[in-house]
Amino acid sequence: MADSSVAVGKKAPSFSIPDQDGNQVSLADFIGQTVVLYFYPKDMTPGCTQQACDFQENSNKLKRKNTVVFGISRDSVARHKKFQEKYNLKFTLLSDEDGVVCEKYGVWKQKSLYGKKFMGIERTTFIINKNGKIERIFNKVKVKGHVESLISEL
Repeated sequence: MADSSVAVGKKAPSFSIPDQDGNQVSLADFIGQTVVLYFYPKDMTPGCTQQACDFQENSNKLKRKNTVVFGISRDSVARHKKFQEKYNLKFTLLSDEDGVVCEKYGVWKQKSLYGKKFMGIERTTFIINKNGKIERIFNKVKVKGHVESLISEL
């Protein structure tokens, strides 16, 4: 169930979870920078790979805007490491294996594929401003063109 505290203008829910190297990453450590937090379903799948590569291709534009990018899925630290190495990703991938952060941000939802219902991550991107408040939420993200439209909003 989506948490009603996750809304534009509200403080972004805090978290501290491991990255692809097993280091704990806390949102609080990035106050003073714009944070792009993008939730995606699964490493190594076509849409998620395209999205990650789009973020990587645009990393210089994002850096120039003093923006840090985090990709979050429920994949393990080891799987994130493989994904990062395979596609030469230079940004941080966060492992939310138990789904706590997905729940906090309201992206763990019932989905449907070929008539089958299941729970999964709804592709969603949050822009969190320098003060730790949610500035913009992109729901049900379509991969094609997403990173470019996100950059134009920063």
